[in-house]
Amino acid sequence: MPVPDVSIILPCAGFATRFGAPYSKELHCLAPGVTVLDRSLETAVELAKGGLNVRLVVVFAPHKLDTVGYLARYADIFHLVFVYQDHALEPDLDGAIRSALPMTRGPVALVLPDIVVSGAGSSGSLLAALRQTEVTGWSVVAAEERDPDTLRQMGALAVVEGDGTATVRAATDKPSDPSGFNAFWGMVAVAEEEAHRLPDVASKGADSPLAGASAVLVERIVNYNTTMA
Repeated sequence: MPVPDVSIILPCAGFATRFGAPYSKELHCLAPGVTVLDRSLETAVELAKGGLNVRLVVVFAPHKLDTVGYLARYADIFHLVFVYQDHALEPDLDGAIRSALPMTRGPVALVLPDIVVSGAGSSGSLLAALRQTEVTGWSVVAAEERDPDTLRQMGALAVVEGDGTATVRAATDKPSDPSGFNAFWGMVAVAEEEAHRLPDVASKGADSPLAGASAVLVERIVNYNTTMA
């Protein structure tokens, strides 16, 4: 098993009860031959095109075998590793992350299969975030957002900008009170020595480790779990 330069956790074991289609939400077709999953992986593909050895740790469950089969088309791009998530023992997104972490090496990025970044500079945003972890330990790819209903459904951030940089002042997942937040994250990157705290990004009641993280701002982030609902 080759030692990766970076590892990416791709959680694909969710039930997507809001989606309501007979197929996995990440396989929803956006254009001929292009799914939501293909779009969500574009920044990771750019890492591999740039010469990095990328390990893609896919978290799956029995109801997501269609996604497992679809990912075979990426076998020549990523080193694919599949990890089963037992929802009885490790539920929800934080459980998916904990299931995947033992298979990661090097800096780790969390990429969600129903989140797509777009706009100017988006293709290199994940690489930029991973590079920032060498300085700050944590980094996010984020988009500005003021709509409280959107912020209630996402990983909300309070981002401050100055001297050409953006920093996360505060963060929480799906806040009941979104006042004080002005952005949300689409991807998270973390240095290897801090990766054990990655589940806390999505854990209910846990202090978010994203306070102090650097932010790579992109023009737009689309959450297809909500836009297709």
